Amino acid sequence: MNDSVITSTCLKKQFGSKSVLSGVDLNVPAGSIVGLVGTNGSGKSTLIKCLLGLLKKTSGTISLFGEDPWNLSAAAKSRLGYVPQTVRLYPWMKVKHIVAYTSSFYDDWDVEWTSTLLERWELPLEHRIGPLSPGQLQKLALVLALGYRPELLILDEPVASLDPVARREFLRSLLELCQKDQHTILFSTHITSDLERVASHLAILKQGQIALFDELDNVKDQFKRLRITAASKLPADFSVRGSLRCTTEGKQAVVAVTKVDDHLVSELQQRWQAEVVVEDLNLEEIFLEYHHD
Repeated sequence: MNDSVITSTCLKKQFGSKSVLSGVDLNVPAGSIVGLVGTNGSGKSTLIKCLLGLLKKTSGTISLFGEDPWNLSAAAKSRLGYVPQTVRLYPWMKVKHIVAYTSSFYDDWDVEWTSTLLERWELPLEHRIGPLSPGQLQKLALVLALGYRPELLILDEPVASLDPVARREFLRSLLELCQKDQHTILFSTHITSDLERVASHLAILKQGQIALFDELDNVKDQFKRLRITAASKLPADFSVRGSLRCTTEGKQAVVAVTKVDDHLVSELQQRWQAEVVVEDLNLEEIFLEYHHD
């Protein structure tokens, strides 16, 4: 997992005078499942479209399979799967027809895998696409993207219209895809519990930049909440190195920190004659701490 499938350096994107991406540095290792998170309007969809070559960057560099995505070769495109946030398919076609039509473009289309997904997600083959529900439409788009087992799969809010049962089946399918061969997945989502089930890496997009990119296990190991009870009242300017947020009230403080070790805990205990309790944070709590004002 040393080779990067996607890289960007100082990637910037402006729409007129509005800056959406202000210097994105990103390296997505081959074989990784990267969860991309950020608040609404943080630029996740813009970033994904720039990485795919669907939007032209303002400046910086991007590489996808070693190529400039703005001029991506047909060979590279055949290795890539993408599902946008808003799915648009031919409404007059039946489900079975769009599957057959799409599969005709790929020599390595996996018929058995596609049939498994269609059955798993209970997609009605004889129904026309137009009347499908948003959830069914999203499932169908995922089938079309997964059917040829792409080396790189990029998904923009892939579970936004799915119910909890369908989301579980989708995550199961992602894991099955990666277990057979080395596939790389980048997907944006607001549902942090899904990331905890499948992601190997976490990327947090904030203020137009990647504020955090690391292996998920490292993130969960390092980010902690400290509850500090000192022997006497803490000063108004009390702070802890590496803190994202620090609130104090009298002798007590609650601090979210990016990295905790025994040395830091011991230092706080000795300096403030304090009791220090270290608490784990789930991904949702880490995300909220990162975006706390």
